[in-house]
Amino acid sequence: MAQKNIFVFGLNEENHAFLKRVRHAEDYTFHRLLDQSELVERDDYDIPHLMEKVHARLKGFQGSVDGLIHYIDFPVSTTVPLLAREYGLPSASLEAVLCCEHKYWARVEQARVIPEACPPFAAFDPFDEGARERLEAEIGYPFWVKPIKSFSSYLGFRIDGPEDFERARRRLREEIGRFAEPFDYLLDHVDLPEAVRGVGGGHCLAEGIIGGEQCTLEGYGYQGEIHVYGVIDSVPEANGISFRRYQYPSALPASVQQRMIDQSRRFMQHIGYDNAPFNIEFYWDRARDHVWLLEVNTRLSQSHCYLFEQVDGVSHQEVAVDLALGRAPEFPQRQGASPMAAKCFVRAFEDGKVTRVPTEAEVRALERRYPGTRIEVHAREGAWLSRLWDQDSYSYCLALVFLGGENEEDIEARFEAIRDGLDFRIEKPEVA
Repeated sequence: MAQKNIFVFGLNEENHAFLKRVRHAEDYTFHRLLDQSELVERDDYDIPHLMEKVHARLKGFQGSVDGLIHYIDFPVSTTVPLLAREYGLPSASLEAVLCCEHKYWARVEQARVIPEACPPFAAFDPFDEGARERLEAEIGYPFWVKPIKSFSSYLGFRIDGPEDFERARRRLREEIGRFAEPFDYLLDHVDLPEAVRGVGGGHCLAEGIIGGEQCTLEGYGYQGEIHVYGVIDSVPEANGISFRRYQYPSALPASVQQRMIDQSRRFMQHIGYDNAPFNIEFYWDRARDHVWLLEVNTRLSQSHCYLFEQVDGVSHQEVAVDLALGRAPEFPQRQGASPMAAKCFVRAFEDGKVTRVPTEAEVRALERRYPGTRIEVHAREGAWLSRLWDQDSYSYCLALVFLGGENEEDIEARFEAIRDGLDFRIEKPEVA
């Protein structure tokens, strides 16, 4: 049988390794479609230029183009449907993808089919001087603001009063243009519903504060049916905003997980999302026994690859491969080396200059001490933490630790030991 040629946006060594370990990997050849440096951590995104480069790569390829895979957020997530349509490949429709990516449009549609999962919300223009007074009347403090299109909590702020709003608005005005123009270019390719017209990439979403125990559902649409194959818990730091770790499988009650699955199916079927993976973030307010939907991402989360491989025996990249080839996924369950796995964040909560990072030898020694563990150091010696790309608005990620364990207590104990063994040194800025 001829090998299938699957093109992967921003394919790097780490994800290539996961892909080469999926079942039947010998039947596939994975090709990188653009370098990650062309797709992420950029000051601006030129969608037409990006499309031209992709077309040149695909048209110059001597062989069949059998599938497209991506695990990168904007702009890749929103350009794949255009490419798939041109090359006759399986993908969710551009309309369904943009509905999920446009945070206000998503809330409008969610309010129609799962209103119980939506907080009060409203769109606003950060350059509108009357926006604060209107949001005070429509939503009331406290509330959360974020751009219509962003990712990883970038430019997301909790607003407890007028001063918070004005401080957030200054940042939004300075930086929202990074996404506004390229996102508007894509919105021009679809017929927006009346309720969403005029709310473009330069707008923001304000919504009432929701919270609780957070988790993410990994799933996919295939031939009109919505499937969920894993639930991952997002365990917060003490600030309640930044994540301490993602862990799988979820410790939430099965009945709560099922309610989330049911709501996911209702929404994704309502918008016609099909033939592609997704992940959906939820909160469970334990005290009120209430489920809130936070947001939908039109891709699998590469943050969860290690977790699925450790627990289920293969990463969920296998789901993406099957869907890219138009096949029904058959994902295994609990066939991995560990009953539980986690991706943990080593964080700093104040700005400073990094004067030392763990050496390669120190990192490898820790990995040998805890077999199966993988450590990625992100901070760089001599760099200011505030200049790291695409951090959340309240902390800085110094390193990532991927590890397996018997249970939650085992995971936490291992992480604390590893974190204490990572010798980061950060010089705080002088106070004027």
